[in-house]
Parts: sequence; C-alpha cells; structure tokens
Amino acid sequence: MLRIWGRANSSNVMKLLWLCEELDIPYERTDAGGAFGRTKDPDYLARNPNALVPVIEEEDGFTLYESNSILRYLARTRAPGNPIYPSGPREAAACEKWMDWQLSALNAPMTTIFFTYVRIPEAQRDHAAAAKARDAAEALWAMVDAAAGAGFACGKHLTLADIAFGPFLHRWFALPVERKPMPALEALYARLKARPGYATHCAVPMS
Repeated sequence: MLRIWGRANSSNVMKLLWLCEELDIPYERTDAGGAFGRTKDPDYLARNPNALVPVIEEEDGFTLYESNSILRYLARTRAPGNPIYPSGPREAAACEKWMDWQLSALNAPMTTIFFTYVRIPEAQRDHAAAAKARDAAEALWAMVDAAAGAGFACGKHLTLADIAFGPFLHRWFALPVERKPMPALEALYARLKARPGYATHCAVPMS
C-alpha cells in the first residue's frame, strides 16, 4: 500500500490526502515533520535529502518527494485518463501552469500570512511584512478569480491545479485578513468545500 510520510496539518501533505480521496487511492500515513520530527533521521533523509514533507513510498521501495510532482505521479499511475490531470498536451500545460504558479508565486506570501497569524507568537509578529504579503496574495488570488468563472481554475472540471492551491485557498478565507470581494473565487471555495476530501483534509482548523 502507498505510504505517505508527513503531518496532516502541512499544506503540502493536505494536497496528497485530498487527491487520494478524490481518486480512491488507499494509503497509510506516517507522521513526520514539525512537532513529530523524523525528517532529519538518516532513514528519512535517504527518502528526501531536503528533510521536508511529504514523501511517498511504494511497496516496491520507490520513493518520491516534492508535492506537486507526487500529485502528477499519483494521477498518472492510479487514474490515467482521468480529467483531474488532462491528457491533452495543451490542457495538461494549462493545469501545470497553475501548479508551478502555486510554488513560484503564491506559496511565499501565503506562508508569511499563515505563519504570522497561526504559528508566530503575537509579540514576535512582523505585521508590516504580513500586510505586504496580504497585498501580494490578494493580487494573486484575483488571477484565480478571473480564471474560475467556468467553475474551476481550468474550466468545468476539478484538476490538479485546484488541488495544488486548494489548501491555501482555505487559509485565505480563514485567516484574519481583509479581502476584497471576488465572487468567482468565493464560489470556487464553496465548491471545493462541498467535496468530502477537501472538507476532511483541507478546510480544517489551522495549526
């Protein structure tokens, strides 16, 4: 059975757990990272020398790290042809564009906001940095709002694009920051929360 190494409150682990629910992929999860440690242990470093979560491990010993690469791998190996990862080269590229955007653009400001209000003690918070990150994140979410009019980031169907940024979307609406109205983004968030896997693994109390 597939094993997922990583703590459930990691946004990058949330993606994988949600995808597994969407595709009915059986798995076992082992806590690692954060308060659970393990990521600096020699056996873990052999799986991921970056000492980060998540990592997946197949029964034959194959391991893979980097969450968005894992999403692609699981979609290809467990559900080839499923529209969650389009097979057409242009459709796939449009999906992967958002996955790369999540890593290259969205991750930094959303992490700053999240850590400021959830993981950093109040006396140590840099509110100026958080305000700057909020402005950057709002501009980025406006891009999704402009794209999601048909339902999801890449059209009428849920894809890996939505799964890649989905945990951050919950944080955007749950964190105590000002947000300008974005009707399509709000509708997308409501649509995702109606999916059992998202509700179980992503739309959860932040910690």
